[in-house]
Amino acid sequence: MPEPSHDSILNAVIKPVHREGYPFIGIFAAVTLVLFLIWQPLGWLGVILTIWCYYFFRDPDRQTPTRDGLIVSPADGVVSLIEPAAPPAELGLGETPLTRVSVFMNVFNCHVNRLPIAGEITAVGYRPGKFFNASLDKASVDNERNSVALRMADGRQLAVVQIAGLVARRIVCDVKPGDVLETGERFGMIRFGSRLDVYLPEGVEPLVALGQTMVAGETVLADLTASEPRRMAEIR
Repeated sequence: MPEPSHDSILNAVIKPVHREGYPFIGIFAAVTLVLFLIWQPLGWLGVILTIWCYYFFRDPDRQTPTRDGLIVSPADGVVSLIEPAAPPAELGLGETPLTRVSVFMNVFNCHVNRLPIAGEITAVGYRPGKFFNASLDKASVDNERNSVALRMADGRQLAVVQIAGLVARRIVCDVKPGDVLETGERFGMIRFGSRLDVYLPEGVEPLVALGQTMVAGETVLADLTASEPRRMAEIR
């Protein structure tokens, strides 16, 4: 087996940074310089925090599966909820409960959000709210959120919702109605701990289980062409 090259090791460690991160990384670096002037151990603490800030805003490329019908995870994190729920009212998708899959992101996950499936954006709705822990069920209803609806190639619609968390204070959404995107394309981010909800089309079962680790743009969340029942999982 060939040994990994120097470039491949660097690429595994050094990742591109989302544009939202540059001001924060600059602030952390400037504070670190001041801390070094005050007391060297504090400066090294600042270095660690600056590295964490860079790591938080990383924006790595992903290998997105391309077969028609695959719905991928919109976020890195862990599946925290799978349950029926009506999509956000601001999207105008009706009140019929759909299967909602929630992916919770902690402060160490990559927070760049990706579109679950290719389609045309039909609605974008922002709603202010509270900042409960994003892992709680009530976060979908009470927390600040930004909702996106898209129409897929077969005419069905899917919704993906960015939900602010306990310490999140900014939701970034870079799409608008009429935009056409491919599966896995970046459409926004949430900074400092949050959650993404995906409302699957009626009759589509998720292919993930509670507690499963997700990779944005790569992990298959559901398959429009599959007929297998909902998956369960065991901790081993």
